Amino acid sequence: MAPGVQRCMYCGDSLGADIDHFDPLSRSPLRTFDWLNHLLACSVCNSHQKRDRFPVDEDGRPLLVDPTSEDPFDHLLLSLSVGEYRALTPKGTATIEVFGLNRALLVRGREQARRVVVASLRGWERARARDDEPDMEECVLTIREQPFADVCHAMLRQADVPRAEIVFGRDRDVLPTLRDPRLRACLAR
Repeated sequence: MAPGVQRCMYCGDSLGADIDHFDPLSRSPLRTFDWLNHLLACSVCNSHQKRDRFPVDEDGRPLLVDPTSEDPFDHLLLSLSVGEYRALTPKGTATIEVFGLNRALLVRGREQARRVVVASLRGWERARARDDEPDMEECVLTIREQPFADVCHAMLRQADVPRAEIVFGRDRDVLPTLRDPRLRACLAR
């Protein structure tokens, strides 16, 4: 249901221990056993945040981002400097609100994840300069296994935007590493 460590498919922090019916059974009982309607979620996102909330637009189309069929980054922008999501679309707005994606604990976690990713990228670059494959692999593993995989994905995407140096601020030195095809291939596995 989730690659790598089984994290919540909504917040990416807590271990997914619940199975959420993305489209609630109260709205779509025929989707009870639909595999694509079952998402791994933490209890906070499933039972405390979302519950049976499932906003729809005026045509009845869901306003929550469905991670099984949509790229969340089409609807959400992660502001790396503050660890908060910004909505790019009405779906992004509803998803942030329903799942509480900017609650303080998640923001702090994303800020820590950025520090871990940046340190690992710097370590990867040092290991690459020494041609130390085991250390390079260890840095990639550290990035992959930490919570908030969305932070690394956002960094990879934002490394290629115009004026990325401004986005990355004091961590702009990791931009060449984030753009390195070899690193990108390792993180894509």
